[in-house]
Amino acid sequence: MVTTLDAVPAVVIAAPASGSGKTTVATGLIGALRESGRVVAPFKIGPDYIDPGYHGLAARRPGRNLDPVMVGTSRIAPLFRHGSSGCDIAVVEGVMGLFDGKIDAGSHEPSAEGSTAQVAALLGAPVVLVVDARGHSQSLAAVLHGFSTFDSGVRIGGVILNRVGSPRHEQVLRQACERIGLPVLGVVPRMAELAVPSRHLGLIPAAEHGAAAVNAVDAMTRLAARHLDLSAISTLASSTVDGAAWDPAAEVGPVAPGDRPVVAMAGGRAFTFGYAEHRELLDAAGAEVVTFDPLHDELPVGTRGVVLPGGFPEEYAVTLAENTALLTQIRERAAAGAPIHAECAGLLYLARSLDGRAMASVIGVDASFGSHLTLGYREAVALTDSSLFTVGERVVGHEFHRTSLADSDVDSGAAGFAPAWGWRPWDGAPAREGFVGDGVHASYLHTHPAGHPGAIARFVAAARAFSAHG
Repeated sequence: MVTTLDAVPAVVIAAPASGSGKTTVATGLIGALRESGRVVAPFKIGPDYIDPGYHGLAARRPGRNLDPVMVGTSRIAPLFRHGSSGCDIAVVEGVMGLFDGKIDAGSHEPSAEGSTAQVAALLGAPVVLVVDARGHSQSLAAVLHGFSTFDSGVRIGGVILNRVGSPRHEQVLRQACERIGLPVLGVVPRMAELAVPSRHLGLIPAAEHGAAAVNAVDAMTRLAARHLDLSAISTLASSTVDGAAWDPAAEVGPVAPGDRPVVAMAGGRAFTFGYAEHRELLDAAGAEVVTFDPLHDELPVGTRGVVLPGGFPEEYAVTLAENTALLTQIRERAAAGAPIHAECAGLLYLARSLDGRAMASVIGVDASFGSHLTLGYREAVALTDSSLFTVGERVVGHEFHRTSLADSDVDSGAAGFAPAWGWRPWDGAPAREGFVGDGVHASYLHTHPAGHPGAIARFVAAARAFSAHG
């Protein structure tokens, strides 16, 4: 076991492109290392909420995100140290292709910001490249040569050959890797039975998938233990991260002793999107965080603030609508001015309706699921003072949804609310989004609380100032 003063060794699991099998390999590796007796810290690069759920099942500890776009590059090393404290090794799953980063809305120019390569360099950790071997032969050597030499700041330490068709295929691919001096750290045969059910926004979250998710993670773990060289991967792992770990208490500043307002945080199958640091910051700011499930629970007694995170409420609209007691409580809390922080799924829950099913009717809009995917980072500025942000504060958030709102213009369709955010999307035209009114801050925009700890402190202060009801 390493001490907290040492840099926890890490490997970054990357790929030339999306769909190469990173999640299966990373999740299986996490599980296999844990079963071999190691304490594993699981991380996912980027704003993904779903993969960390599977990582967490495999590691038996929270999966965390490392997103330099959302939190800034200076926080990556401290967040890594915080999430890997007390661990023997860290496994970091990349996003998209190794060098795929954020594309700026204004210039439409790609950059390395937010890429797997950037985070690997910030951690000083080696990259293990997962290659989908279907269709590859000797020319794989040229592909690997390109990835190995493209950026001198990124060290590719080895290759995992995924979806290999036969022993002869494996031999040819090994020769290609040997030609450019990259060790093969695993050979995974084609095994379609490991596919995890997915829906419109990717894999079904582990919290929704239940026993089937546990079984899938167990299968990935067995696969990795059988086909990956755990010893070689562990030996390869390293990190140059130093300095202090991220500290939620230091981020939110001193908190007066005494009153700890209850902040109810929605969870369960419909509200699965969230960051572990959110609860930690709420707690550090002086809140008593209590999880409730909107599918069947009512608000905890004494609730003085409500957090409604992202998820898939459209999959559970019927059951959510049937819990009329909670819908009434949420509507009453909002009318009384209680602070309510709603992101994406939370926004839909506060609408009049979702796919024709009655919701909380806090905001006078109707939500419906559609075919158009809205996806991407947004550089936003707060347009209205709220229980989280002050006018003029700038954030980088992320949108990820296939729903839309009718009568969503804040000047005509949602009386009593002002816009939460302003930004310029791809077409360059100014956009306004979200709703702020009394204590409510509701938006499609996901933000990472570690990137804006002051907003969490402000929210808890608003909850403390709100008189408890019920």
